[in-house]
Order: sequence, then structure tokens, then C-alpha cells
Amino acid sequence: MASHLIILLLVGLLAGVFGAILGIGGGMIITPVLTIGMGLDIKYAIGASIIAVIATSSGATIAYLKDEMLNLQVAMFLEIATTVGAIVGAIMTGIFNSTVLYVLFGSFLVFSSWNMYRKLRQGGSEEGSAKNDRLANQLNLNGSYYDKALQKQINYQVENVPGGSAVMFGAGLASGLLGIGSGAFKVMAMDNIMKMPLKPSSATSNLMMGVTAAASAMVYFFNGSIHADIAGPLAIGILFGAQLGSRIMQRLRPRWIRLIFIPVLLYMGLQMVLKGFGVNF
Repeated sequence: MASHLIILLLVGLLAGVFGAILGIGGGMIITPVLTIGMGLDIKYAIGASIIAVIATSSGATIAYLKDEMLNLQVAMFLEIATTVGAIVGAIMTGIFNSTVLYVLFGSFLVFSSWNMYRKLRQGGSEEGSAKNDRLANQLNLNGSYYDKALQKQINYQVENVPGGSAVMFGAGLASGLLGIGSGAFKVMAMDNIMKMPLKPSSATSNLMMGVTAAASAMVYFFNGSIHADIAGPLAIGILFGAQLGSRIMQRLRPRWIRLIFIPVLLYMGLQMVLKGFGVNF
């Protein structure tokens, strides 16, 4: 029992660190460890993963708010599209062929990983990549943050708000239809589509994931999928890990965050595509 408690605390710590840095939650770490490593039923692993996302969001958001890394305007605006997509997805469950959806969304993540790799090779600054966008100006979505790694203030603009909203709607749709986390889609919408720098994209994604997960946590709680003896130690480890991860992320150069993010995106995309064809790993 004591060994399981230590394992859960360490897994939570690791998930919190990577979740805070990448803005994708800790589900891709927690679920395999709980199901494959500890033999836990998948529904309890998913319940614990939901709590993990909330804990990651809570721990990281505190640090990101303090350092003004978050873009609250973007988070509130895009969360509308994500929530609507999740509701539509939940309503339409069973209508669409899940095989096609897994392949479609997985292919998008694989393409996004390639797009991020291409952006990494091109180099360039994190600031000034977006064009002046009238809608973004009207909605006050442009932002600014101090990059501790670069040791300078970075002012950035946001563009293609409708495109980012469409991807967010798709992220919510995928979450509602397939029961998957959508943190990777959130980061990609802000980084690739809306041309936000990667650091505020990751920080903003952390906040948004917590809001989305909190809504679904009640469902998992009342159907008995959340066990306190599993979710509790994980949440404690994650809270500390998220605080640590948020500090590490602010000291990392954007290039290193992309180097970490690319294989994660590729893995998640390939996993979804293979799952669509009936192959699980």
C-alpha cells in the first residue's frame, strides 16, 4: 500500500511537470501507468485523469497568473467554442463512426507536429509573427508577457480568430464524441492557427482544460468512477509538479518547448490513428 502511494505521488509529480510545461494535461502519462502498470480498470483511470487535469490547471494557473503569462481574454473567448463543441459532441455520440473520427483527429495532430517541426527549422522570433487583425483588436485578444529565458518583454498579436474558434469547436467535438482530452488541440489552435507564442498558448491551455474538466468531473463523481485513494495522492503530486513545471517552462526557451512538444504530438496523433484502425498500444 505504501509503495502504491509513493508511485501515485511520483506519477502525479511527473504528470504535473509535463502538463504545466506543454498545456496538455497529464492524462497521457497517468492513464497508461494506472491501467497497464497498476492494472486499474480503465473507467477509474479516466476518472483519476479528470481530477489530474483539474489539479494541473489549478497548480499551473496560479503561477501563470502571477507572472501574467495567461491570456484571459483568449481563454474566455475560445472556451465558448470548446464548450459548445463538447455539448454537440455529447449529443451526437453514436451518430458518427468513431473509426473515422479517430483517424481524422489523429491525422490532424500528426500534421500539426510536422507543421511545428517546420516552424522550428525556420527559426525566427516568437514575437511579431501574426498580422494585424481587426477582430482580434476589437475583442482585445492581443497580449504581452515577460520571457524570463529571453529576458525581455514580448508583445504579440493574435490573428485568424474564426479559424482558431473552429479548431476549438473541433477540439470540444472530439472530446464530447470520443471522450479524449483536447489540450493538444487547444495549444495547436493558438500556436499554429492564431499565431500566439507557444508559452502563452500553453499557459492559456492549462486554464481552459481545468474549466472543461471541472464540468465533466461531476459526471464521473456521481457514477462512482473517482476513487479518493487513487485521485487524492495523484492530485497532491500534480499540484507540486504543476508548480515546478510552470517555473521550468518560464525558464525554457521556446525552441526547447517545441522540441519536447513535437514527439508528444506525433505520439498522440499516431495513437489516435492506430486506435481508429483497431490497434491499441
